[in-house]
Amino acid sequence: MSYRAPLREMRFMLRELAGVGAVCGNPPFEEASLELVPAILEEAAKLAENVLAPLNAAGEAEPPEIVDGQVRETPGFAQAYRKFAEGGWNSCAANPRFGGMGLPPSINFALAEMWAGANLSFSICPMLSQGAIEALELHGNSGLQARYLEPMISGGWTGTMNLTEPQAGSDLAAIRTRAVPEAGHHRIFGQKIFISWGDHAMAENIIHFVLARIEGAPGGVHGISLFLVPKFLPAADGSPGERNDVRPIALEHKLGIHGSPTCAMAYGEEGRGAIGYLVGTENKGLAHMFTMMNSARLHVGLEAVGLCELACQKAAGYAAERVQGRPPGRADGSIIHHPDVARMVLLMRSLTSAGRAICYTAAGALDRSLAGASQDRARFELLVPIAKAWSTETAQEVASMCMQVHGGMGYVEETGAARIVRDARITTIYEGTTAIQANDFTGRKLSRDGGGELSRLLREANTTCESATCETAAGATGLGAAAELVRASLRQTEEAMAWLLRQDGQTRAGAAVNFLMGCGYAIGGWLLLKAALAEAEAAATETATTEPDFPFHPSRSQLCQFYTAQALPRARAHFDAASGAFQPGQPRQWLAGLASREQNGGFGVT
Repeated sequence: MSYRAPLREMRFMLRELAGVGAVCGNPPFEEASLELVPAILEEAAKLAENVLAPLNAAGEAEPPEIVDGQVRETPGFAQAYRKFAEGGWNSCAANPRFGGMGLPPSINFALAEMWAGANLSFSICPMLSQGAIEALELHGNSGLQARYLEPMISGGWTGTMNLTEPQAGSDLAAIRTRAVPEAGHHRIFGQKIFISWGDHAMAENIIHFVLARIEGAPGGVHGISLFLVPKFLPAADGSPGERNDVRPIALEHKLGIHGSPTCAMAYGEEGRGAIGYLVGTENKGLAHMFTMMNSARLHVGLEAVGLCELACQKAAGYAAERVQGRPPGRADGSIIHHPDVARMVLLMRSLTSAGRAICYTAAGALDRSLAGASQDRARFELLVPIAKAWSTETAQEVASMCMQVHGGMGYVEETGAARIVRDARITTIYEGTTAIQANDFTGRKLSRDGGGELSRLLREANTTCESATCETAAGATGLGAAAELVRASLRQTEEAMAWLLRQDGQTRAGAAVNFLMGCGYAIGGWLLLKAALAEAEAAATETATTEPDFPFHPSRSQLCQFYTAQALPRARAHFDAASGAFQPGQPRQWLAGLASREQNGGFGVT
């Protein structure tokens, strides 16, 4: 089964959880019309299903390679990118001043889910370009904006993010790439690794955003600056001119996303140095780069959701057709009637819906913050690490269950289940590992206001539970029991947060991943309950959709009830692991034990 965009689900989530209707037509989204959203999604679905999805297998069969110092991408990708750019899909959320459509980010994030579900390798290229556009608009001077923004927004030029170096993975304080001042620009010297789409021939030019240290700058993260380094230096008329001193020197051989060229890049290898232009303020490069990172992290969360959707469709489609064994109580039938297969497919679907709900809610908060609701910026920033980390961690499980539903056929390449497992694996790692997201969540987002924003979210969630458990609603929707389970998980979240805020930094870091995962399950439960109530209200007013759905796709009420019974108990387990089993100083005891064992012969088998 090939990918099909879940249009009904996307429209529902945009309307009920992202709240896109409240910002369309209002500043700064005057150009956006809520009535156009279905048409935008439908046109995007055609590109995703008919152009991008058929190329997914091609990325593995014929991955990119370097030929004569230039990356040659998978055949068919350049033509697909041309259709993508000509359709204006790169410009959806960009500023109309520079040729963008000015749509709310939530719509663009829904499209990002679609591109990733259809072809994750391809989708990474426009995702990075959009982050680069945002960084340039927020931090670049007017001259750089005038020269680079319009061709990047049109899709004629693409963008990259250059952080990592061979000796410095996530520790950006250790970067050595240097920038030598020269009249009107800098000369960049150094190497970067793991640069997605660092080179290709799909677009006329590639604009690299590079972290480097200006000679004489302080050490550590406080001496890093951000530079714009074009592959081709623009000529006087704005067209790509002379080749800059930047080259791809190797392609990484990866577990997955084989269609995406992951490059090692050399700056200044020819000796003259790559010409780069300072973006923003000297030594503030890391803060400026995080403009790209926040956007990229939510994009990665939606990549995971897109892969989960693909896995759900493949698993349910296969299970509905595959006849094997005798399901209990039936003389024959497909394996979807085997109770444990049904359990796996429902668990896959409920985790996917919860991840989508978290990501779309975060995107809606970004919409409102850009429209002037300052409190929603805090909500967006609080949810981003959960959207990225929880969604990508659960994607590992969903992809694995897809393979399990296929049985032995999942382990061979022809079904495509194995490719989803390989592709999903990177999502927990790039743009900040799960631990980095969790430390951001507990060390920054939670600590900066003493848990104030998370407490506000929990109060909103409890209000939803009250609506679901009132006498008339409980009788009408059958969600009373589910709401009580959600309410219990919210109490657990509040207790775990209070414990966490009392701990020292090392204990908090040791508990961070479990705390984030517990919050993800609890917030996912709340949002699925909220979605189920919205569906019930629509049904009561006879506005519920009658569109056909995917195979074995339950109602939102059924999905909420299943999730709260089968997935939500994991929240308590994660909170117990984070706090109940912890004693103050225990991480230090672990580290002391590890150090002692290492000194006494390490971990070798005796």
